[in-house]
Amino acid sequence: MEDFEIELLKILEDNARVNYDELSERLGVDVETIRRSIKKLEEEGVILKYKTIVNWEKVQEDYVYAIINVKVSLSREKGYDDIAKRIAKFPEVHAVRLVSGEADFQVVIRGRSLKDVAFFVAEKISTIPEVRDTITHFVLRTYKEEGVTLFADEEDRRLAFVP
Repeated sequence: MEDFEIELLKILEDNARVNYDELSERLGVDVETIRRSIKKLEEEGVILKYKTIVNWEKVQEDYVYAIINVKVSLSREKGYDDIAKRIAKFPEVHAVRLVSGEADFQVVIRGRSLKDVAFFVAEKISTIPEVRDTITHFVLRTYKEEGVTLFADEEDRRLAFVP
């Protein structure tokens, strides 16, 4: 990997909409080299996706997010990677992470309602033979997502407190 490509990835990770001219100027590399590098990084699977972060509260679109801690039993046939791949195939799943602590996996999902999330846990996750236990945490509000603060322009509506 070229030296400038690490810096290129950092810039694109922060803002994928930076145009080739600006990237060329910031990195001191010609536009065609930038274009070729990005294409190569996409083909190699280094750049996986370009993503927009939406503050759904601003458009009154209700989703329910949940973090599910999952404990599993491993066998000779099924390891962590096999179980993670199976969980990741569900379209409701936004993230699957192998974690330390009491749970083996942290699964982040999005549903249209509490009922959708409950159904997902009961009928999809819990039916996987290796799953021993789940604990579901519902996200009440998101303040920061992917490094972006979602409430910066809101005024503080709390009442003043004087001890």
